[in-house]
Amino acid sequence: MTSPLLADLDVRLALAETMALEAGKLALDYFKRRETLVIETKRDLQDVVSIADREVENLIRDRIHQAHPADGILGEEYGLETGTSGYVWVVDPIDGTSPFVNGMPNWCVSIAVLHEGVPVIGVISAPCHDELYVAALGKGATLNGKALKLDATRNIRNALTGIGANNHVSPAFVANMVQQILEAEGNFVRNGSGALMLAYVAAGRLVGYYEPYMHAWDCLAGYCLVQEAGGWYHPFPTDGERLTKGSVVLAAAPGAIDDLRRIAGV
Repeated sequence: MTSPLLADLDVRLALAETMALEAGKLALDYFKRRETLVIETKRDLQDVVSIADREVENLIRDRIHQAHPADGILGEEYGLETGTSGYVWVVDPIDGTSPFVNGMPNWCVSIAVLHEGVPVIGVISAPCHDELYVAALGKGATLNGKALKLDATRNIRNALTGIGANNHVSPAFVANMVQQILEAEGNFVRNGSGALMLAYVAAGRLVGYYEPYMHAWDCLAGYCLVQEAGGWYHPFPTDGERLTKGSVVLAAAPGAIDDLRRIAGV
């Protein structure tokens, strides 16, 4: 017999996939005519937003309201709507807005679902690459339908580590992150989208991802993907208002967990 949770998961997973593809198509249309967008800034000149972010989030919120009106929703652009079902959708309509507005393909649509605070669904659409990453609790992770399984022989010395940084942390802290990775005989990349780099961890393209301060909408879909591909992640606080605040984000393939936990101090 299928449990109520699994049945609910299947329904929401199907919706998450459909929305990710639809939202990705809308975002890609804006990307192709990005020269017409009015770009605004939020915290600083590097923290940008446009109508594309808002319209994509509105599309996703509308679909969730129609299908699951009792579910909560947390989105980067419009904040938290509380629900009563025990499910919360956590959405970044365009993660990597800076690459997006500058004409680079390193951006994605990120949709996660929490159940009682646990990431149980993660779907990430990368329209410029024609890639859809999908995971759900106990169901594994896939990329365009192909199963993802991490290789335990990969570590920070024989693979690449993704890192992220923003003005919530000091330049000296970021420099120390880089120094520690290099001193451990590793190497690093940063592409401007933390959610996409977490998807790359799940796909085995990166062996880990570390960002000292990141929001739930940037990481929770990627966390589900990494776990279902056989990796590990450092828990993100999801209780109450803490869900809306930033926290350290760290995810790793099996062979990189110890090194990256040491570097991140968690």
